[in-house]
Amino acid sequence: MIKPAWIFALALVVQLAFMPLVNADPFKSSQVSKVAMRASLPKLDPSKPPARETVAITRQSPQTIKLVDSDVVLIDFGRVAFGNLELTSPADFEGTLKVRFGEKLLDGLIDREPPGTVRCSEVEVEITPGATTVIAPPADERNTQQTAEIGRYGKPTPPAVLTPPEWGVLTPFRWVEIEGLPDALSANQIVRRAAFPKHWDENSAAFVCSNETLNRVWELCRYSIKATMFAGVYVDGDRERIPYEADAYLNQLSHYYVDGDPVMARQTFDWLTAYPTWPSEWGPHMVFMAHADWMRNGDDQWISQRYENLKTKTLIERCGDSGLVHSDELQREWNDIVDWPPPERDGYVRTEVNTVINAFHFAAIEKMAELADVAGSEVDAKRYKDHAERVRQIFYDQLFDVEAGLFRDGLGVDHHSQHANFFPLAFGLVETKDRQHVVDWLTNRGMQCSTYAAQYLLDCLFKNGAGETAVKLIIAPGKRSWRHMLDSDATITWEAWNESVKPNLDWNHAWGAAPANLLPRYVLGAEPLEPGWSRAIIRPYPSGLDFARGIIPTPYGPVSVDWNRKNFFEMELKLPDNMSASVHVPTVPGTDSVFVNGQLVEAKMEDGYWILKEDLTGESIVELRSVELQQTTEQSASQL
Repeated sequence: MIKPAWIFALALVVQLAFMPLVNADPFKSSQVSKVAMRASLPKLDPSKPPARETVAITRQSPQTIKLVDSDVVLIDFGRVAFGNLELTSPADFEGTLKVRFGEKLLDGLIDREPPGTVRCSEVEVEITPGATTVIAPPADERNTQQTAEIGRYGKPTPPAVLTPPEWGVLTPFRWVEIEGLPDALSANQIVRRAAFPKHWDENSAAFVCSNETLNRVWELCRYSIKATMFAGVYVDGDRERIPYEADAYLNQLSHYYVDGDPVMARQTFDWLTAYPTWPSEWGPHMVFMAHADWMRNGDDQWISQRYENLKTKTLIERCGDSGLVHSDELQREWNDIVDWPPPERDGYVRTEVNTVINAFHFAAIEKMAELADVAGSEVDAKRYKDHAERVRQIFYDQLFDVEAGLFRDGLGVDHHSQHANFFPLAFGLVETKDRQHVVDWLTNRGMQCSTYAAQYLLDCLFKNGAGETAVKLIIAPGKRSWRHMLDSDATITWEAWNESVKPNLDWNHAWGAAPANLLPRYVLGAEPLEPGWSRAIIRPYPSGLDFARGIIPTPYGPVSVDWNRKNFFEMELKLPDNMSASVHVPTVPGTDSVFVNGQLVEAKMEDGYWILKEDLTGESIVELRSVELQQTTEQSASQL
């Protein structure tokens, strides 16, 4: 149940959200249509684990069992998963065993003192001859807290998400050491009881391209989404087991592209409605989540039921006379997060009028205009659209440094951080005439942001013609890429690039899994163009690759894309029934025409792509050819 302090805080936020802006009417509750008010949201009880309905325990055999000392057995399950152990003891053994669970090895044994919150736990257990025993470490106090203690700056801490007690304590581990057995175990004597989503379909998504490291990154990220869904809602890793809005949105985007079940994203959204967190930008991420749900599922009723609460998530209550969001001293010091952890902010100078905060405000307002239409409030929709256009112009006029060709970190600041430029670029706030300069500048800066913000940096690079740079950043050598995670033998993505930027990092954080959505969205080029995927856009970004193929799950069924550049450009596209697609084909030197299933089709050239005049349905083979070259060749042949 929500504490009285929460009720007061939520009421205050709602009140502030409806305060009028200068030269604008308030977004009053009374002005929304009846459709948005006709159903209430489900009430959440944090003591009732959400995983009980959507997650199941899966029994997994070890990959290897090795005797590393006279009475120490090292067991490897191949990948980290959240779970515990089931041991059937030898019929002739009775006594005490020491069992260790770990995510990391050191010198061939489980690392007893791993960095950050990388997990190592130990438990002693009494064994009965021939008996089967479930072995789990003690519960962690922090990631099971339910007290809503008052934390920093007087804000209550949301409750951790509990897992069903009948499962026993779950911990993330890949390796197990058992100390005290006189003989090695056989594979049928030990099982990992791992928690995975009930309805996960291993065959619902695929990605393969000409770069093997990129393939391994996609698989790392795909599995990270699956393994971190153990709690029934998206949580921020094992340290806290609390949903956060930005984490949840990144998790949602990737989940949609690796599995076809939208339930957990919705459960997480409703949890966060009841238990919001503190960063300024995290509120707008709730609008992003709702909009992503609408585009994926096309469910107007689900949006309408949540519309009123979404109006409190845009930061509009903090707008000043100009229409830009203002931050007071506490917000500048604490709430305006920019990036996390703080060393990843690229020297960002936080001020009263903050470029990143206002970019998020704009993006939220722009999406709210669409969601207001969905909820049936034409009045709200118009006001959001008008406010977004006003903010767009003022944002550029006050925060863009014309001489540098870049956005400043904030009003009255001369510093130009990477964040002050890739967030506006990702949200469409960079004017066309300045876009290439900003893209070039970002390209030259490299990865000066966290695993969280990399979602937005890579997104804007792919969208603005720098896909090859984006791919290089994903697989770059050094300690600031997904290649580094692979080289470190990670099987779930990390919270941060390394412990030097976040000493308490964990190794089981899905907000670091951005390539799971970025590669199918851009390299394969598949995204919903209309809500519910009734109409898609297929716009591959080759990004320096020779070929790519994959499967994208949608509500209508799988979309299959398979392209290669062996002979100019060829793509095989398979769409499910009841879906059409606007197809954009990347230009290739030496070609001048587009063919579909062997027939010349009408297309126009725009921004480096041939855009087909007619949508495609079903199965198609799309090719780029040179009609002029073909005619010349045929004429030459006829003259022989």
